[in-house]
Amino acid sequence: MGFFSRLFGGKSTTEDPVQVEAVEYKGFNIYQEPVKEGGQYRIAGRITKDFDGELKEHRFIRSDVVASKDDADELMLNKAKMFIDQMGDNIFG
Repeated sequence: MGFFSRLFGGKSTTEDPVQVEAVEYKGFNIYQEPVKEGGQYRIAGRITKDFDGELKEHRFIRSDVVASKDDADELMLNKAKMFIDQMGDNIFG
């Protein structure tokens, strides 16, 4: 029900956007941006890479939810690294 209320203008349970420091990994920048939902955190973030002055970005949100922001950040970083290892530059294709 929370998804639909946010989709159609209901009260948002997310916090104000916070400036996130990127974690560099194999030429990619990983931004850990978990989404707070009902006292838990959904694993979310983005991966970016600069290609000759053009910044490419891949955003993702997972179905996984955990109890703490630190756990969500750690899981997001691990999943992003695995995704980069498997896909490389094809992430943006």
